Amino acid sequence: MGEPIETLDGWFVWHQLTTVDWPTWWGWAPADRAAALAERVTLWETWAALEANHLGSVGMYAVAGERADFMAIYLRPTLDELIDLKASLQTTKFYTVERAQYSYISVVELATYVAKGNPDPENNAELRARLRPILPDRHAVCFYPMSKRRQGDDNWYMTDRAVRAHLMRGHGAVGHKYSQHVTQIISGSQGLDDWEWGVTLLADDPIWFKKLVYEMRFDEASARFAEFGPFYVGTRLDPPGWIRRLGGR
Repeated sequence: MGEPIETLDGWFVWHQLTTVDWPTWWGWAPADRAAALAERVTLWETWAALEANHLGSVGMYAVAGERADFMAIYLRPTLDELIDLKASLQTTKFYTVERAQYSYISVVELATYVAKGNPDPENNAELRARLRPILPDRHAVCFYPMSKRRQGDDNWYMTDRAVRAHLMRGHGAVGHKYSQHVTQIISGSQGLDDWEWGVTLLADDPIWFKKLVYEMRFDEASARFAEFGPFYVGTRLDPPGWIRRLGGR
């Protein structure tokens, strides 16, 4: 039997993928569209104030392809705060033209062996920063959910703990090669969503996502045990950029 590895858990994460009901949106009077955008930007400003006080983080992205128009990533200390955040979105006029395409709930996690002898985030600034991350202002984002395989001899959860730790150290070594180019946030979702982990990658140039994920495919932990969900890729938006995407000024 495999033994579980304890994790350090940080902020809760909501990846929200939406499209816009464009015919309805363009059917509104210009003044109504402007008011809806201003209302949402005001809400965005309250999120920025929370982020400035390290009480959460938010990133908005324009999604490439036709799976979604926008992706928002929200991080909050508790699940209750994510639920409250959703309620605040639902009270805005713009929410009436948003259509959910995908939604993913998870919590930022680190395996305890990453703590290197000091697993208390309150006394370890590096751990605090990794468990309660502020989304960096990097140009591109890639998000995908994943799980570990449970088939025959390739059953991650029946593999010896020491073997799993060895495989993950090798896996981490590949990721470390790209650390200057890619910021990675791993969030666990066992019992919280359909997959087991969410992977969020952020970079100034999206080509690094391809290079990193391709090389990871050759790592044994991925080649034998990884199963991947859909990939969502986009570029970061600030409020003025979001408004321009919606035809505002």
